[in-house]
Amino acid sequence: MNVVRRTAAALAATAVIGTGAPAVAATSSPSPSAAIPDGLYGTSDPKYDGVWRQSLALLAQDTAGVRPAAKAVDWLVGQQCANGAFAPFRADAAKACDAKVVVDTNSTAAAVQALAALGGHDAATGKAVGWLKSVQNKDGGWGYAPGGASDANSTSVVIGALAAVGEQPARVTRGGKSPYDALLKLALPCDAKDAGAFAYQPDKKGALAANADATAAAVVGALGKGLTGAAAKPTGASPACVDASDAGQAARNAAAYLIKALAKGHHLTSAMPGAKPQPDYGNTADAVLALATAGQGDQAAGAVRWLEANSAQWARTNGPAAYAELILAANAARADVRDFGGQDLVGLLNATGPEPASVPASATASAKAHRAEAGKKDDSGFGVWWIVGVFLVAGIGVGFLLSGRNRRRQP
Repeated sequence: MNVVRRTAAALAATAVIGTGAPAVAATSSPSPSAAIPDGLYGTSDPKYDGVWRQSLALLAQDTAGVRPAAKAVDWLVGQQCANGAFAPFRADAAKACDAKVVVDTNSTAAAVQALAALGGHDAATGKAVGWLKSVQNKDGGWGYAPGGASDANSTSVVIGALAAVGEQPARVTRGGKSPYDALLKLALPCDAKDAGAFAYQPDKKGALAANADATAAAVVGALGKGLTGAAAKPTGASPACVDASDAGQAARNAAAYLIKALAKGHHLTSAMPGAKPQPDYGNTADAVLALATAGQGDQAAGAVRWLEANSAQWARTNGPAAYAELILAANAARADVRDFGGQDLVGLLNATGPEPASVPASATASAKAHRAEAGKKDDSGFGVWWIVGVFLVAGIGVGFLLSGRNRRRQP
């Protein structure tokens, strides 16, 4: 669920995957919005990630016992189109959605999870889930864009949305196939080089290539969980790859792959072609959440410590979605979200948006201190478009959106 993985989604789907999503000019650069909408978290241009980052922020606040500001929730609800779908961002929410509004499964599924967690939005979530079901592929999965080829990340985030509203994902089928069937087709067999990992999608020849971001997402999805994961009781035994005939075993196999990927250095990496691999904070957080959800939280302890020691600058640069991602990972791993490497993640997240309606007493003291700093340090245009560059150059046929979904991940 990496921080800005939605940033060039439509471009990604068209230029790299060829799913038929509307094209977005690769040469255009983001410019700060003239006015950030009231209620929206963060100060960077929300064109590509407004709904995604808002949904993550609201989910993270909810897990931390924070009741968000009403206008923050209202902003998210107001982004929904009449057919139930969500686009990454609509500047004029009062204007009805038309064919030019590019909606997607990921924004829609993330919004469903956030609104379901907050409660009281059954009409909005019901319409959104109805739309998601209407664009399910015949293999049981979902692509980023309606009608696009199924991928592990999109299928997993939709599974989370279905579960959030009380649906049983296994019973949501198209052509006799469920989302779990779609995920199983993307799992690498145990005799493969990267045994147990998930691919984002098959390449043009049908081959599967391991993708750490897709793997982390698929662990959570295959276990029927959403973006918040679950703090499962540790199993006490390291998983081993066993031929999978069901999604649960595929999730355990993928957890084994992630444990191996984190063994050296306790973090995942990514790299521009010709450049040295760099730490990938977002995907490392994803892996922590995935392992905790699979009952392997003890195996993620080293990665949690690494994030505590190294993620502060990354989070300050990337703003609310980064803080939210760390909160969700820390919460799943039973780490202290209010003293995460000396950071009060909850206070820092709250400081990037409207004042919450209520905050637990333990988090109130530091919120004002964080607001002035965190509110000024949101996603930089450089950070977002550097990732787009990585995606466009290195992602052909392998991963997906930005932090790994359409570029190959190196553990």
